[in-house]
Amino acid sequence: MNMIKFLDEFTTEKLISASSSRREMFNTFGSLGKKAALAAIPFGLATMPAKTFAQSSTRNPVDALQLALTLEYLEEEFYVLGLQSGVIPGGRPQTIYQKISQHESAHVDFLIAGLTGAGATPVAKPTFDFTVGGAFDPFNDNGIGQEMAYAHFLALSQAFEDTGVRAYKGQAGNLQGSPFLTAALQIHSVEARHTSEVRRLRGLKGWITRNERGEGMPEATQAVYNGEENLIQGGMDVTTLGTGSPFTVDASTEAYDEILTGDEAVAIASLFIVP
Repeated sequence: MNMIKFLDEFTTEKLISASSSRREMFNTFGSLGKKAALAAIPFGLATMPAKTFAQSSTRNPVDALQLALTLEYLEEEFYVLGLQSGVIPGGRPQTIYQKISQHESAHVDFLIAGLTGAGATPVAKPTFDFTVGGAFDPFNDNGIGQEMAYAHFLALSQAFEDTGVRAYKGQAGNLQGSPFLTAALQIHSVEARHTSEVRRLRGLKGWITRNERGEGMPEATQAVYNGEENLIQGGMDVTTLGTGSPFTVDASTEAYDEILTGDEAVAIASLFIVP
């Protein structure tokens, strides 16, 4: 793929014009998602070194914690670089991301201490590439303007936080009976608060509707949301529950979050890891 031609599409008059609205820029970013996905192919799961993760299909508490640590490494570095880059506006956005960054750092330290205490060697921190092979840059405007770079940053932030929420939920069964289950659930709820804050910064609702990525999200992030359209919970059709008229499909999917398996979480994270 010609990366120069691809990046040229971020520097059209529409994007750099002072009259360009946030909605227009988010829509343009979203339209480039399919190309970003193609650019990410070299970073796919098939090229990942085996040592980067523990077992992709986690079967015990240690494997679950290693997967969680890898995801926390990713989030921690992303926010540190974002705060250093200057693309995050001052005021409320900067305050929110400073707090999120502190949380992710605390999660990394906790998981390393937990694994070490359990007699396991924590997985090494991978080398990350948040440009997805040069498809875009969430930390530099590169001629497209700070607002567009910030739009890139927000989109990836939402995807990372939503991945964390679903991944922690997916590993709960593997932590059953271990001393880490309660702590993992506590981290899970904080990740959910993060993604709700990020969504509101993007002008969206704080929850996931069906399997929708939300406005402006690149197509490459769709795997984060696949399965969220599920309407069967505990063997019951949730659209038939509730008082009065049946719930709408939208409301029914918003009321329940789904899991990501270990394999699914690894596949998503691998898009941003240098093999």
